[in-house]
Amino acid sequence: MEFSTSSNLSFFFLLLCVSIILLLSEGQQSYVNNKQLDCYNNYSVTDGFLCNGPQRCNSYLAFRSTPLYDSPAIIAYLLGSEASAIAQINNISDVNKIPTDTQILVPVNCSCSATFYQHNTSYTLKDASETYFTVANNTFQGLTTCQALMHQNPYDSRNLSVDSQLLVPLRCACPSRNQTANGVRFLLTDLVDWGDSISSIAQTFGVDEQSIYDANGLSWNSLIYPFTPLLVPLKTEPTKIPTTQSPAPSISPPVEPSIVPESNKSSKKWVFIAVGIGAALILLALSGFLIWFFRLRSQRGKPLPPQGKRLPESVNYTAAASENYSGSVSSQGLRNVVESLTLYKFEELQKATGFFSEAHRIKGSVYHGAIKGDTAAIKRMRGDVSNEITILKQISHSHVIRLSGFCVHEGNTYLVYEFAENGSLSECLHEKSYRNSSCLGWKQRIQIAYDVADGLNYLHNYTNPPYIHKDLKSTNILLDRNFRAKIANFGLARTVENQDEGGLQLTRHVVGTQGYMAPEYLENGVVTPKLDVFTFGVVILELLSGREAASGDEKKGELLLSASIEQVLEGENVREKLRGFIDPSLRHEYPLDLAFSMAQLAKNCVAHDLNSRPTMAEVFMSLSKILSSSLDWDPSDELEHSRSLGHGR
Repeated sequence: MEFSTSSNLSFFFLLLCVSIILLLSEGQQSYVNNKQLDCYNNYSVTDGFLCNGPQRCNSYLAFRSTPLYDSPAIIAYLLGSEASAIAQINNISDVNKIPTDTQILVPVNCSCSATFYQHNTSYTLKDASETYFTVANNTFQGLTTCQALMHQNPYDSRNLSVDSQLLVPLRCACPSRNQTANGVRFLLTDLVDWGDSISSIAQTFGVDEQSIYDANGLSWNSLIYPFTPLLVPLKTEPTKIPTTQSPAPSISPPVEPSIVPESNKSSKKWVFIAVGIGAALILLALSGFLIWFFRLRSQRGKPLPPQGKRLPESVNYTAAASENYSGSVSSQGLRNVVESLTLYKFEELQKATGFFSEAHRIKGSVYHGAIKGDTAAIKRMRGDVSNEITILKQISHSHVIRLSGFCVHEGNTYLVYEFAENGSLSECLHEKSYRNSSCLGWKQRIQIAYDVADGLNYLHNYTNPPYIHKDLKSTNILLDRNFRAKIANFGLARTVENQDEGGLQLTRHVVGTQGYMAPEYLENGVVTPKLDVFTFGVVILELLSGREAASGDEKKGELLLSASIEQVLEGENVREKLRGFIDPSLRHEYPLDLAFSMAQLAKNCVAHDLNSRPTMAEVFMSLSKILSSSLDWDPSDELEHSRSLGHGR
């Protein structure tokens, strides 16, 4: 009995010690400790900061401007943030250049991905010499690691090729319960620079030194290294980092660590940066070997991505980029390529559009012009357009408009898109001058509906994260020379959140076009993927009827196309009512049974109850069958096909 009691006490004591240790370490994340340089050894610390707090939070990254990434807009594109947010927090203009080597703050959304916190962005390889190592440590300045890139991308590290799109998990973290209890609201990922110490970092951000030690699992005699991330706990939102002139991050003589007297350890708590000539030489040798190896490999031909794990269907985003791009700016002003986009000079766009003359105006602030022999659509915009650019630079689909580049000039942003020769679907269907010259036939209309459904299905189910377009309408559907559709205008698009709850979100900022807005969005600000399903149903009705989404006069009042289809398909004489509904310009040259299927699909899409609407995947499958039958349809068989509806309907 005595032994049992003693054992129980020992077990209780051990459990108490473990609990205390866990409680004390709850706020800690393990410091990477220079292990990010050893790409081919697996260390859990290099994959990210452990999820030990909330699933998602607002976080901040520190980033130093470079000659290539030197404005809030361009840095936002690289790090997946918003230019306006970067400009505001750093008290700068969102279009002006930032002096090289200036440290700025970048707000990001941090979320738990399985085991580790991360903020995802993307990066497209532009040069054969680029590796996971150079992308992590040079391009992203240590905000990610080569190990994390290797674990989260399908490409073998020795089989990378130009134009491969990488998922880049940036290191961020959310405050733990202990940190929150101590008043910490945010964690900032700061990058150690030459000459930094915990003391200087704490002074820069106005925080207690001990909180940085605790957050990173460090003690006063630990070593920290340049280009490694440290978490800085913040009790308030950070503001502009004071500009202190620090040495440029280049190979330089090592800083000799000072010896702190025993009596002075508690007051100074210096953590000296471990910089060694040997380590620098090894790093230089390793970088030189990797560059030589991958240049040699590139001369033997481009390898293909590994089989078994493929990225979604992609299109060329860099058609207008320089073929001889070398990753730097030449004396002739070679354009900088940011991600998959080309940074154009304003003079280039002036020349392409005849100085934005009326002869080159397509509509509004959109112009056409030839850039290096390729026709492009150039759209002038004011305000923050980073949302649209951030989305389009990550999307690769033949039925989503391709953004090839941009230019920032005097407060305006000029977006350069692929050119859609046949204008918008709205022009084709509703403008008389346009329709006199060309009218869409039945098969073309079904093909357009199929293309748009394909693009929306891709946005909802195959992008990471998924997106809701939120502003689909016939004016935002463009037609190329073959009348194939491309979805455009992503200014209102947003990511799908709460996927377990059907992606439901609420907004007080209800904006849209009359006739296209779903009732739950118009009345209560509810945003789900079914919002796109509703607007797509309206587009189908436009294709069927040739009418606008909303019409009417003072006597009849406003008539919504989405409300009219129910009257057409209910009651008696459905065949006659449907023929009266369909665009008379088709001159009965369409299969009535397939027209009925299209009308029924549109009716389901515009159902008042969002839960009664099909998903875009289901809509896409239905349209696949209708398109297949339409392509096999022969106008001479129309009489026989039309009888399938029956006289009793």
